[in-house]
Amino acid sequence: MSSSVLYDTPGPKARVRNRLFTVIGSAAVLGLVVFAIYRLNVKGQLEPEVWNIFNNAGVRARIRDGLLSTLTVFALAGVLSLLLGVLLAVARLSDHKAVSIAATWFIELFRAIPLLITIYALWVLFLSNRNELGVIGENSAFWGLVIGLTVYNGSVQAEVLRAGINAVPRGQVEAAYALGLRKSQVMVMLQLPQAIRSMLPSIISQLVVTLKDTSLGYVILFPELLYEARKMATTIIVNDENPITPIVIVVGTIYVALCLALSSLASWIEKRGSRAKTGPQITPAGGQLADGAVPGPTTGGGTGAAAANKVDLP
Repeated sequence: MSSSVLYDTPGPKARVRNRLFTVIGSAAVLGLVVFAIYRLNVKGQLEPEVWNIFNNAGVRARIRDGLLSTLTVFALAGVLSLLLGVLLAVARLSDHKAVSIAATWFIELFRAIPLLITIYALWVLFLSNRNELGVIGENSAFWGLVIGLTVYNGSVQAEVLRAGINAVPRGQVEAAYALGLRKSQVMVMLQLPQAIRSMLPSIISQLVVTLKDTSLGYVILFPELLYEARKMATTIIVNDENPITPIVIVVGTIYVALCLALSSLASWIEKRGSRAKTGPQITPAGGQLADGAVPGPTTGGGTGAAAANKVDLP
């Protein structure tokens, strides 16, 4: 019986049992969905006039403005967190003790503090006074959210990149030093590119977390998507009730779509980056390559099977 790394291949009885569990689980999930729809209908949340609020231009405009604010914060915080992550990762691996210790303390501090507290503390202590801080003060909630997301996610990205840098084979690093490259050149030309490529799934996963964490802007009254949804859910009245469920479903769907789009982009980048380069081609017995290409010249003589199996180097 064949087996994989994680588990043995199921036999006939196990396959029947797995199919039975699949049917029971699917029926349970379907039953929960039907029950949820029934309860929503009983509560009047599926009435046409409840969902008709999304035909209102004002509601659509608030959702659009909240979405644009969310994407703006995410774009800026995502780029800044990646730059900060690279800087902190390199600093933590520095040969200078003071630099390494300072970077380590910064990373551990902001990874340990809850992000909600970081955002609120930055806004209250440094950015909420508009009269003294000028331009930044006019957008204090925006910058409080951006800086909070940057320092937290930058600290996490730094650890991800540090793990990727340490995973680069030591022989490559020693070979680079043997060629006369300085440490900065080895880091920029050899270690960082390989670290980013190998850790790309983890980097993108943290960017997805950054996108979802933009919803914490409600605590400092930043008008991102979730904040606008909360305001609409508490101010709009339909059939003497707040249309909380439809707004939650629509806004939740938008968040899920954004995260799925970002994950799909990550998968596409990963597949494109890990695409194997063309290796040595094997000349078949007929002297013709499998794709119809003409084989290159070979060295040495030989006939029969030995000549047929020669490797044509590019």
